[in-house]
Amino acid sequence: MKKGITSIFILATMQNLSAQEKESPISEVLVQGKFLELPLKKVNENITVISKEEIQNSPAKSVDELLAQFTGFDVRRRGGNGVQSDISMRGSTFEQVLILVNGIRMNDSQTGHNSMSLPFDLASVEKIEVVKGPAARRFGQNAYAGAVNIITKPSAEDNVIISGSGGDFGTYSLGAATSFGGEKFRNFVQASTSSSEGYRYNTDYKISNIFYQSQYLIENGKINFQAGIQEKKFGANGFYSSPNAKDQYEETQASVVSLGINKKFSNLNINSNIYWRRGQDEYLFVRNKPEIYRNMHIGNNVGAEINGSYLSSFGTTGLGVELRKEFLASNNLGHRERFVTQLFLEHNFSFFQNKLNISPGISWANYDQEGDFFYPGLDVGFDFSDHHKVYGNITKVNRIPTFTDLYYVSKTEAGNPTLLPENAVSAELGYRFQRNNFLGKISGFLRNSDNSIDWTKENLNDIWRAENIGEIITKGIEIELGQNFSSFLKSYSVGYTYIDSKSSQPDNAISRYVLENLKHQFVAKVEHKFLKNFTNQLIYRYNERVNTGSYQILDEKIAYDFKNLNLYVLVNNITNSDYTETFGVPMPKRWFHVGFTYSIGL
Repeated sequence: MKKGITSIFILATMQNLSAQEKESPISEVLVQGKFLELPLKKVNENITVISKEEIQNSPAKSVDELLAQFTGFDVRRRGGNGVQSDISMRGSTFEQVLILVNGIRMNDSQTGHNSMSLPFDLASVEKIEVVKGPAARRFGQNAYAGAVNIITKPSAEDNVIISGSGGDFGTYSLGAATSFGGEKFRNFVQASTSSSEGYRYNTDYKISNIFYQSQYLIENGKINFQAGIQEKKFGANGFYSSPNAKDQYEETQASVVSLGINKKFSNLNINSNIYWRRGQDEYLFVRNKPEIYRNMHIGNNVGAEINGSYLSSFGTTGLGVELRKEFLASNNLGHRERFVTQLFLEHNFSFFQNKLNISPGISWANYDQEGDFFYPGLDVGFDFSDHHKVYGNITKVNRIPTFTDLYYVSKTEAGNPTLLPENAVSAELGYRFQRNNFLGKISGFLRNSDNSIDWTKENLNDIWRAENIGEIITKGIEIELGQNFSSFLKSYSVGYTYIDSKSSQPDNAISRYVLENLKHQFVAKVEHKFLKNFTNQLIYRYNERVNTGSYQILDEKIAYDFKNLNLYVLVNNITNSDYTETFGVPMPKRWFHVGFTYSIGL
């Protein structure tokens, strides 16, 4: 394994040294913050931006599978093709990562298991912005270890895109999307369905999406609207409870509606949103026998926010307020409510001809039952030149337990109403080199958590219990290199993350989430272009988990482009590896897909 990693690094370095420099759009990428929109090279955090082209060329069928191809992510899937996944980051739990759709939160107060229920397919995504490291002072609850903002965008071009695919295990997908309107009023509509008989007993699924988005340009601003709903029905063989629970079944619905206005007045920029996110989750312990054990949860998040940034001779000041009401009706968790008030304040100072940037900030959150919480933080960055940058940040974060953490009860799990909020102090120091079409990053990070929440048990026959397990010290290092070319070798990238996590809980305790993190993670991608219209992307992943060993995965996508038609063959797990990502659920072996997209201009 080590020789393989070394060889890939050497190959990447040689290609970098021998390649002719060519201007790249990397430096032009804009990151959409809560208060500021900045070029990627000006951001004083560890930010990853996944472009539209990367998404289209990737051997992934869903957003969660795409994120698994980037180092620092620990995507613990149950099944394939986006059926059910938990998104963790740098040794965190899935409850500690915030998922956003066009800036609107998808996490709910019931559980983070359903945060990746997105009302559109991967082909509709324009780009994905990832904040590695805590972002709670800007986004609030759940941005404990990071945030993922999935961005879709209406086009000014009138067209229709039809897509379809088929594969092993009776798998198929069909989708249609259209953009229409003009320069001032743009619309996007997408509908899709996918289904599979399952790669083993009781892992069949059917997923349906419909999504609408519009953008209306006004003087010095725009009005944004989005609405979408997703429905999933799937067999959940061993997904929860116990690996022996082979007949579990689940149906979920997730919908989101939001209306936002962005308006600029001279040096003042205002961004406001109102939103409603609804989630419904029905779980059966034995499929087709709800009388044995059935859970039904219906949750609603209704909120409004307004954020403003003002540019003055002293820098840029950001101020925001968010109000959110969370409702839950459940036959297991009961009827629960929360009201959350949050204030955000941040200021950006620039010195020495904008080479030194300092951004202190703080947010205050009030939960009507849990009380007040403060999230202070500081980002600092220094540009030695247009190509070399060092940055550092430190911040304090908190996370309130979900209603599942507090109140869930079953034959194999017990929540804990006395749970305390977990909190942490996080810090990162990094260096970024960016020149033309090459980007390299290295950083070290530390997270010191207290009152950490996990589900644990002392022996295999016990039930899982939610507990504050005490202090956890997580530290690590992350390295990323990537470059684009205009030759046969179109691009390469390599990434490595090392995590060391130490807990104060007893050594004999069995951890369900917290102490099952990845210790070593290595990702390498190579993309070639050949015979004019063919592209081939190959992705290798090595994951070594703390207690359950290591596995290697190789995925590939070969695509052919001819005018408005794209044909592809996608193969997941080429090496037919045996592996699990969470809770002992066996993941699919080799899985072939063939598909197409066809664009029609209107």
